[in-house]
Amino acid sequence: MKSLRGKVAVVTGAASGVGLGLAERFAKEGMKVVLADVEDTPLQEAVERIRARGSEAIAVRTDVRFEEEVQRLADAAVEAFGGVHVLCNNAGVETGAEFSAIAAESWKWVLDVNLWGVIHGCRVFLPLLRQQEEAHIVNTGSGASFSAQLPTFAPYITSKFAVLGLSESLDMELRANNESVRVSFLAPIAKTRMPEAERNRPENVPSSEGDALRGKVLDTIRAVTAQIGLEPAEFAELVVDALHENRFFVVVRPEDSVAALEQRIAWLKGGPAPEQARP
Repeated sequence: MKSLRGKVAVVTGAASGVGLGLAERFAKEGMKVVLADVEDTPLQEAVERIRARGSEAIAVRTDVRFEEEVQRLADAAVEAFGGVHVLCNNAGVETGAEFSAIAAESWKWVLDVNLWGVIHGCRVFLPLLRQQEEAHIVNTGSGASFSAQLPTFAPYITSKFAVLGLSESLDMELRANNESVRVSFLAPIAKTRMPEAERNRPENVPSSEGDALRGKVLDTIRAVTAQIGLEPAEFAELVVDALHENRFFVVVRPEDSVAALEQRIAWLKGGPAPEQARP
């Protein structure tokens, strides 16, 4: 995209973390921003924070599990700003345990948000993006899109593998048809509240608190993220660069992802199977 000024961005999961970083960076570029999140109070605080800096922004409480709510988000964006140029499918959650202890409700929650939220976003917004001379979709994946080695994270890993496949497939199709819409895949290692994602779990989803192995895994994630994770604003800068450069992969520490992929390729060729990481 040549210029972002005056264009409209929609960001899900925008009340905190990477989503808020993206919304603030887009506003700094002179874009009009639509912030969506399931947490209403932080969402209102986030939009007021952006407006206080002189930018145009609206907040739309949205649960991306439901297509009708994503459609309502799109309708609100068009009503407020006349169209959409950039969509960031960023909302994400996480819960888990060892596989046999993961409830069906836990699987459904994670897949409904992390995968179906992206599917709903792409399906609902693509017709709007196609109306523009240039437009872009950014789907948030994870380092877990390239490696399944993290214990107690099966639902999250499954969802993020799927988001990568969806993003690659859609990007190939759009390029094959010479369309004006492009796709980027974001794999952040960010200092966010993702380890606290269960704060938003529905009542029918059991808490994983008290699972000893999972507790160790989350402690390790917090420690690693504190050491090598980027601030949300730094990720937002990388995303803006990717929009300008039409770059698909926006991956921090790509060497880690490459190593994971090379290990899987060796396994495919008859080599040793990857081992599950242990905290």
